[in-house]
Amino acid sequence: MLKYAISTAIFICIIILALVVYLNWPQVGQSLGFIERPGGSGPQTQSTDTEEIDSSPAGLMFGADPKAFLQDKDFFDNAADEALTSITVTYGKTANLVLSSVERDLRIHIVDILGRNISGEEFSVLVDGTEYRDTDKDGIILIRPMRAGEAIVILNPQPGYRTQTEPAVINIRQQIEYVAINELDLIILSESQIDESVEDTSEKEADEDRGANEFTEPLGSWAGAKFGIDVSKWNKEIDWHRVAAAGVEFAIIRVGYRGWTSGSLVEDPYFQRNIRGATDAGIDVGIYFFTQAINAVEAVEEASMALALTADYQLAYPIFIDSEGTGTGGKGRADHLSTETRTETVKAFIETVQSAGRHGGLYSARYWLYNQLDMAQLDRYILWLAEYRDVPLYTGYYQMWQYSSKGSIDGIEGNVDLNLSYLD
Repeated sequence: MLKYAISTAIFICIIILALVVYLNWPQVGQSLGFIERPGGSGPQTQSTDTEEIDSSPAGLMFGADPKAFLQDKDFFDNAADEALTSITVTYGKTANLVLSSVERDLRIHIVDILGRNISGEEFSVLVDGTEYRDTDKDGIILIRPMRAGEAIVILNPQPGYRTQTEPAVINIRQQIEYVAINELDLIILSESQIDESVEDTSEKEADEDRGANEFTEPLGSWAGAKFGIDVSKWNKEIDWHRVAAAGVEFAIIRVGYRGWTSGSLVEDPYFQRNIRGATDAGIDVGIYFFTQAINAVEAVEEASMALALTADYQLAYPIFIDSEGTGTGGKGRADHLSTETRTETVKAFIETVQSAGRHGGLYSARYWLYNQLDMAQLDRYILWLAEYRDVPLYTGYYQMWQYSSKGSIDGIEGNVDLNLSYLD
């Protein structure tokens, strides 16, 4: 039976081989010398006479040099090559417009294909026929005041860029709306882009409310309240697992600040590692933003920044606006606001946060609450009081209490702020 199977297989192979030879006999015969090649007898050597080159019945070409095209100076379309190179240089980068308006203003961002501001180029735009230029070359053009209503923005051509050709249309808002600005992440800076020595301060205005009897030891879960801390870059590297083991239940982390001279929006350089570290250690988190907003529009910007940087995190505690003096002798850009204006900035910040579905709140010291804010307009919001005494003198209602700035917690080098929370 096995011999029969082998014989059958061999027979089938012979039949297939014979069929292949039959179908390709012209080429096979010429290769073996049984059939003359075109232009001579017997096996043919490569010819350099192009007139002797012919096609075989199967459409194959004999006698041609397969690399001959490399010697042909006209084979490649040099003009097309040069045109392609020109396009690559001229249109190698893309510039588009991103527009936003909060209240009778227009912010124009010129962004690349990844949505980043393009710096180092003086772009220009036409807004309803009037030209505006990015003279400081930061990729941002801010126009205010603007007339409310529809505005048409055209990005002018810029050498080396493929610019947006279609006009962009935006509705300039007449009145402020407490809604987060989605494009605000385009103007958030890192501390490497500013002079932090003149934009940020570690001094705390709450020192004016430091009493003779101040707790410096952690109270823990005292009188039904939860025990927590608040931190920023000033606390440097933190071992969050040691902090959790020390009994800390929550942490309010600084997300950023507005520079107190330039007004730039700056992310706290330790924010990301702090919020990830606290979360990984099982500590509930909230955040705060140190404001230097001088009007409600800037407060909406600050809230938008806080929301943008915390979009990927679960927050068990509110997003607080930190409203207090800079501790620099009144040199902060918002230090001399009227009570009415400062109150409006706080309201705008919290309302913007809450319109995004987050909880918002106010952090401030007793002196500031009494003298710089109209708490009758803000008493419906969560208040985080800073007063360093064994018993606060503040007579209003508060939900959190920062009772010390000189606490000590394992896992944190140096002093740290200590807090109690009465929130559910």
